Amino acid sequence: MLSPDRLQNPMPFAAAAADYDVVRKAIGHIRGHWREQPEIETIAEAAGVTPTELHHLFRRWAGLTPKAFVQALTLHGARELLRASASVLDATYEVGLSGPGRLHDLFVTHEAMSPGEWKSGGEGLTIHYGFHPSPFGSALVMVTERGLAGLAFADQGGELAALADMKSRWIRANYVEDSARTAAVAKRIFDPAQWQSEQPLRVVLIGTDFEVRVWDMLLKIPMGKLVTYSDIAGRIDAPKAARAVGAAVGKNPVSFVVPCHRVVGKSGELTGYHWGITRKRAMLGWEAGQVAAAA
Repeated sequence: MLSPDRLQNPMPFAAAAADYDVVRKAIGHIRGHWREQPEIETIAEAAGVTPTELHHLFRRWAGLTPKAFVQALTLHGARELLRASASVLDATYEVGLSGPGRLHDLFVTHEAMSPGEWKSGGEGLTIHYGFHPSPFGSALVMVTERGLAGLAFADQGGELAALADMKSRWIRANYVEDSARTAAVAKRIFDPAQWQSEQPLRVVLIGTDFEVRVWDMLLKIPMGKLVTYSDIAGRIDAPKAARAVGAAVGKNPVSFVVPCHRVVGKSGELTGYHWGITRKRAMLGWEAGQVAAAA
């Protein structure tokens, strides 16, 4: 039986993980009042900390001030990012960039399982899993001998539900809890110091052919940029399939690494996210801090 006290703890990003509960409360207030561009005092009150504590927390967690974080999450900010979305994808194709060549991002190399392996529900596949702290709550890391196969998130007390959700995707696979085995992978994912092109993170994508095509396209979205479902549909030669693209994005089994959180509605609205819209906003704000630090 899995319990929260079995989560791996000693990691460089453990402090950021501990900050997430306050960040989540702050984002909840920002989400409801972003049009007012709330001051730090009101955000801090909603999060249950002092303005000074909130300021230092955001600088520690994302490298941004609370004000910069609010700006990063506004609809106006999303629209500004979207204005360049077409050129971002064009440039990616023109220079042949893929996971290993992305600047300021995770360095990823990936492959897809065969259609037969997917249709079998993962039969014969062994998946090792473990829960670890992350800047976005408790992270469920799932690996096979071929690489990272699943990444999910949960708030405290929701670990078992997240595990059941992921297990339902490959119902015939053999699951083995092994946090010691997944700890190194978690460190590679959430510690920017580990993002090295000479040692790319290996990811295996398990889904239908259409889903894998969509997920492959997600890997081409640079950190700090957003695209729409229509953008992706056009790039996979299915311009009328925006809704199907949305469904595939929602089924992405490797959250964050395969950055489905960088896909938004046509207007720039931050639409739903399988692991919670608050977590999606947190990811975008955290990434904004990483890009700013690398600039």
